[in-house]
Amino acid sequence: MKTLVRDGFLVKFLVVGGLSFAIDLGLLALLHEVGNVDLWIATPIAFLTSLVFNFFVQKNFTFQSGARAHVSFIKYGALVAFNVVATDVIVNLAAGAGQSYALGKVIATIATTAWNFLLYKHWIFKPAPEHDGDIVDLDASATPASGPHHRD
Repeated sequence: MKTLVRDGFLVKFLVVGGLSFAIDLGLLALLHEVGNVDLWIATPIAFLTSLVFNFFVQKNFTFQSGARAHVSFIKYGALVAFNVVATDVIVNLAAGAGQSYALGKVIATIATTAWNFLLYKHWIFKPAPEHDGDIVDLDASATPASGPHHRD
């Protein structure tokens, strides 16, 4: 845990997540309250906009991933779909157990935030393996680069 905080991954992840939420809520309010856009249209527009923002900022700022964007985005989309289902299940389980749906939403948010961080770091934006470059054994396939070729 000290490494995550020292390297800044966790703090950056949480800040970007907070900004993503602010974009989601702010754009929703702007579209609905100012632009008079129906909630059924404004809500997914705001949500999807915040998801795209979150993806690119987490990829490039938080995790500084060199992974191919389209591969990471497919993984990210799969995680978003899983999170939607998991959140729905958790909220409904809480409500079905006689608890507040809001408590279920808080629990779901904590859970998805925790596994999102781990999956972003180790699966979606996994850093490319470091290597010292290709090592070529020149003696094994040595041929003169230039000059006369002699046969004895």
